[in-house]
Amino acid sequence: MLTKEEVTSYNKNGYLLVENAVSESQLIQLRRLMTEFIDKSRHVRESNEVYDLDKGHGPDTPRLTRIKIPHKQHPYFWEVLRHSRMTEVLQSLLGPDTTIITSKLNTKAPGGGAAVEWHQDWAFYPHTNDDLLAFGLMLEDVDEENGPLMVIPESHRGPILDHHANGVFAGAINPEDPLFKREKMVKLTGKAGTMTVHHARTLHGSAPNISNRQRSILFYEIAKADAWPILGAASYIHKLGQTRFWEDLQERVITGKASLMPRLEKVPVLMPLPPAPDNSSIFKTQESAGAKSSFG
Repeated sequence: MLTKEEVTSYNKNGYLLVENAVSESQLIQLRRLMTEFIDKSRHVRESNEVYDLDKGHGPDTPRLTRIKIPHKQHPYFWEVLRHSRMTEVLQSLLGPDTTIITSKLNTKAPGGGAAVEWHQDWAFYPHTNDDLLAFGLMLEDVDEENGPLMVIPESHRGPILDHHANGVFAGAINPEDPLFKREKMVKLTGKAGTMTVHHARTLHGSAPNISNRQRSILFYEIAKADAWPILGAASYIHKLGQTRFWEDLQERVITGKASLMPRLEKVPVLMPLPPAPDNSSIFKTQESAGAKSSFG
């Protein structure tokens, strides 16, 4: 479990670093699975329901931006979330009843792996309250050169910045927005097995990987059970219908149980509409909408 001081720091700053979030054996197994997925991508020519391909991807040099929803691709990604120190951290911050929103394994290839422009997760999927967070488990060592996650401390207590560009939802803020306090940026680095935690309203992004080493981070985006998604956000759940939605909700419970009583709080909401021409991933959303880059 987290200490009282760690919980206080998270609530104040909107982020946290947790070392040894999984055991050594769990880390080895996660890295093995990642390697297997990357190897299977060698003959994939276009992004699909499993892979989001980066520029230059091919059989000899597999380059991915992301393995999509890994907890649905292999059960071990779900098991480790429910049975590791990550589970304890989750309950320390959100309480006993939690559900998963989505997951992704971002794999920045060496020598220019794609950046993620500055954004707030909340802009993509507003809920009835903002007890939402994201875990980022480092599967390899992350330093300042291979594209670490960067956050703006205390931004989770401020406004939701505009994430639109060219008349569509771009999934990124304008880096020239006067409310964007770039000078406060903190880079979250650490050894493999370290986990970042950031609030859904915390401004964050990551620069291209300019090193000769891969940078892989496994992300889980999670809600307190009484935070219910607002219709109109980009999610598969709106296509399910009532019966399948209820079944899906049971499958998304990480700890405790689902809630039938959404907690309604006064939270800032601007719907992520109209959608970008290609909203199949954050990379495609930002690119196809013509989002202005913060990284030159």
